[in-house]
Amino acid sequence: MWYKHFVTSNDFYLTIRKKAKGKQPRLIMVKDVTPPVTGKSFVLEAPVVILIGPTAVGKTDLALSLAEQFDGEIVGADSMQIYRYMDIGTAKPTSEEQARVAHHLIDIVDPDEDYQAARYGADALQACREITARGRMPLVVGGTGLYIRALELGVFDIEPVPETIRCRIRERLARQGRALLFEELRRIDPESAARLHPNDTQRLLRALEVFEATGVPWSAHLAAHQRTPQLKRVLKIGLNCGRDEVYARINRRCRQMLDLGLVDEVRKLLAMGYAGSLKSMQAIGYRHVLNYLAGEWSLAQTVELLARDTRRYAKRQYTWFTRDAAINWRHPGQGSEIATLIQDFLAGRPAGKENINR
Repeated sequence: MWYKHFVTSNDFYLTIRKKAKGKQPRLIMVKDVTPPVTGKSFVLEAPVVILIGPTAVGKTDLALSLAEQFDGEIVGADSMQIYRYMDIGTAKPTSEEQARVAHHLIDIVDPDEDYQAARYGADALQACREITARGRMPLVVGGTGLYIRALELGVFDIEPVPETIRCRIRERLARQGRALLFEELRRIDPESAARLHPNDTQRLLRALEVFEATGVPWSAHLAAHQRTPQLKRVLKIGLNCGRDEVYARINRRCRQMLDLGLVDEVRKLLAMGYAGSLKSMQAIGYRHVLNYLAGEWSLAQTVELLARDTRRYAKRQYTWFTRDAAINWRHPGQGSEIATLIQDFLAGRPAGKENINR
């Protein structure tokens, strides 16, 4: 059985199903999907499937299988896989895997480029629209919760913060330390400080940059932003295999990354001129290898701390996703059941906790 999905020139969405060899294809759904204007964006009415879960849970293998089964293309939702030259430490799909199924939003910016969730939301929405226009199913795959939310609802964005402000705050971070800057955030934007973890350097810097650039707390900007759903029909599938199993997967992956050449990958990035202080280079895996190369940790310590911090990250990912009651949770080994959910969803039949935004 296969499905084909088309958006016609006059903005009608069609789903055609063929049950078996020799049988005639049958039209099973027709919908008007003329995009209504909502600010800078529009609502995509064609169905979108989102596959999410913590790192190392098994999203890549299942996504490839599902994309092949349902004539889909994969839209990445990983805040590290967007970077070029960073392959091993991000567990990026291999060139062979990307040759099997078309992938989008992977290898799209250099490690020193700024890429915010708001830009991702717009890029991912456009990718989904183009995939649908080709008669294929968008399959969004990743573990960055903020990216998924940006695609679904859009994200507050302001004019780019001047580079002089960004550099000044980063210099203060290096000189004064994260704790002092976090105390400053408590004074100028207590709501954001309450929401952020004290070790979340990226968002700490963002909150301080926004305040210095606009004179208005980040939390006030967020409160003023009216979010409008960007996807009409969404099926969200979350993968979870239990703490012990996912932790074992993480431990194996971390060892494999070192075996595959993560240290050499970091050396190459440094040789290309990408500073260790960059946001991309301070991500899990890369900052650990930087400490190893600086002589601060042994290789054994690097592997141990990399695995520990990745496990903690997976726990934070799972905590984020469990707040979304619309996710259909399944074990990664339940491929057949997940395929049935998608099949029912595409056919317009009730399919688990399907989101329909009216």
